[in-house]
Amino acid sequence: MIIQKTENSRLSDFDPNNFSFGSTFIDHMVICEYENGKWGDVKLVPYGPIPFTPAMMGVNYGQACFEGMKAYKDKDGQVFLFRPEKNFERINKSASRLAMPEVTEEMFLDGLKALVDIDRNWIPQGEGMSLYIRPLIFATEEALKARVANKYMFAIVATPAKSYYSEPVSVKISDHYSRAASGGVGSAKAAGNYAASFYPTQLAIEEGYEQIIWTDDATHEYFEESGTMNVFVRINDTIYTPPTSEKILDGVTRDSFIQLAKKRGIEVKIEPVAVKTVVEAQKNGTLKEVWGVGTAVVTTIFQALGHEGVKLELPRLSDEESYAALLKKDLTDLQNNLSEDPFGWRVVVEKDVLETV
Repeated sequence: MIIQKTENSRLSDFDPNNFSFGSTFIDHMVICEYENGKWGDVKLVPYGPIPFTPAMMGVNYGQACFEGMKAYKDKDGQVFLFRPEKNFERINKSASRLAMPEVTEEMFLDGLKALVDIDRNWIPQGEGMSLYIRPLIFATEEALKARVANKYMFAIVATPAKSYYSEPVSVKISDHYSRAASGGVGSAKAAGNYAASFYPTQLAIEEGYEQIIWTDDATHEYFEESGTMNVFVRINDTIYTPPTSEKILDGVTRDSFIQLAKKRGIEVKIEPVAVKTVVEAQKNGTLKEVWGVGTAVVTTIFQALGHEGVKLELPRLSDEESYAALLKKDLTDLQNNLSEDPFGWRVVVEKDVLETV
């Protein structure tokens, strides 16, 4: 790894109690370029602009994918990653689907650890606080040709993170727009998936909702995801969540919630979730809660579902009654080293890791 440390750290200007998630960046980033059929040297360099032209193929033809993950700092200042091998597997799955070169485990994991180590002082401590990390791959070849690119960049950037979406939200069940189609790229974290979701979300906001529950493209009769999250439904004391597929992202937080629920003895059914079933459960009082999960938000609880022009209110459960709140606490306690880790999900980032990579 080639290392170039910044000479102008911005850390002294960072207020961990007052910062903007997603637009406050740490001092360094990781970059690696692909050309002539192979990846070059991994470089850890000061965060900043990279020169590109409007003819860059990633901009014109959409060859771009990314991951979302976090690093956490416990009360003793020890730093952890959470299940990074899952993100490594998934970014390569996305890259393969978009005809881009896969990255090596060494590039991905060593790059992560080096970046988190050198900028560990940027990681805020406290409840809901973390460092959000964004690994990404995108085409960089300068050519207006609709074909697979020959040049790419792998990069990792990061931004301090705090809790958001803390209040329950209202979501509209989509009856027209879909997030993904059969045979498409729904199971990849393709950049274009997010661009395509913005317009329908704007329409839902205009109708008084904060987000959308995406339904299947063929019939709009089954839940798929919600916004940028996987979705869970609790009917009586059973949790339901749609199975992953070529249309549904295999979320790391989703899988963690499923395993934590099973550990608690909560019944989890991974099966298609019909809109009709959820609406009927709301009407007969057996629908206890619906929520979304994802890396950035962890958990967002829904207070109402919009269906065919009607807003269906959901119960307001206490934290002791809510499976969503219970499992969120289980997960965040594990991530922040406040509980035992029977799964082996926490990965310690040792200090001075740069001396060994």
